[in-house]
Amino acid sequence: MKDPSKSPLGKPVTDESPLGHVPMSQLLQIPEKQLTVEVKDYLPDLETLTPVQGAIKIHHKGTFLEVVAQAKAIVTLVCDRCLAQYNHRVELDTTEIIWLEEPEDLNKADWTERELESEDLIERISPTGSLDLTQWLYEQLCLAIPPQKLCDNSCDGIAVKEEPAASSEPEIDHRWAALAKLKQQMSS
Repeated sequence: MKDPSKSPLGKPVTDESPLGHVPMSQLLQIPEKQLTVEVKDYLPDLETLTPVQGAIKIHHKGTFLEVVAQAKAIVTLVCDRCLAQYNHRVELDTTEIIWLEEPEDLNKADWTERELESEDLIERISPTGSLDLTQWLYEQLCLAIPPQKLCDNSCDGIAVKEEPAASSEPEIDHRWAALAKLKQQMSS
């Protein structure tokens, strides 16, 4: 049984990262260069009714990591149509390639002038760095939450009450009654 106070590689776990970090140097020391982490924990920034359950498999393939995850949890969402809360099962079955290369040195002034290339949209970590499993799993589960949240496909939305038909004469505030009387006298 896994010690809950230790990360997958036996390091102490912090509150910010209950699954821990996987250092690339230690992953390379494992004979198969592969690690499977069983998950049964709540994630700090993801409010779920049940703990996130599943497994994450990390395979070091030289210049990149292949990360495969299957996980599930139940979250409470708010319907976009009727604003009612409902429970939704989030299921994750994903694979991601994370490149191992040093990040480019960019000063902050370049960010306002820099044009993004398609390569900038690829996830990268340093070959000497580590993979934060909690953050990675949190991001994947957030992407698995449906963008349009509906409690039911046939949800009609918020029920609107019909207002009684207004009379042809607008109702006058009693504080303006004297002014209305004066207006009526002047028009006659």
